[in-house]
Amino acid sequence: MKKILLALSVALVMALGVHAQAEIEFEKNVHDFGTMKQHGDASTEFKFTNTGSEPLIISNAKGSCGCTVPEWPREPIQPGESNVIRVKYDSKRIGPINKSVTITSNGSEQPKVIRIKGKIDAAPKADESAMPVKEPAAGAPKANN
Repeated sequence: MKKILLALSVALVMALGVHAQAEIEFEKNVHDFGTMKQHGDASTEFKFTNTGSEPLIISNAKGSCGCTVPEWPREPIQPGESNVIRVKYDSKRIGPINKSVTITSNGSEQPKVIRIKGKIDAAPKADESAMPVKEPAAGAPKANN
């Protein structure tokens, strides 16, 4: 009888231990920049909360290319606490944006992916005819025509 109770106790402790972990829950999984001009501010924040019962540790956040750069908190996020992952896209590129950031943590969902999307239009080029004409300095000799 003691062996059965001991086995049941061990099984119960193991079952409860499996459920004790961190959970990362984002307010949004996708950010749409819409249409923006080239060289505009293409940065955003993804707010998240640790909805689990253990501290959340984000070990890495990696953009799908070098043009997508995430910044993430390095310290543990306690259960119930919130923080942000900042994502900056290099907006000198023209065209559609559809990039991802893959997050590695001790959370139950592995890996977790967040996305940015939108479109970048070319910045207007300076119209040379609208450029100011340089006039001769005051007192400079005038050309004879």
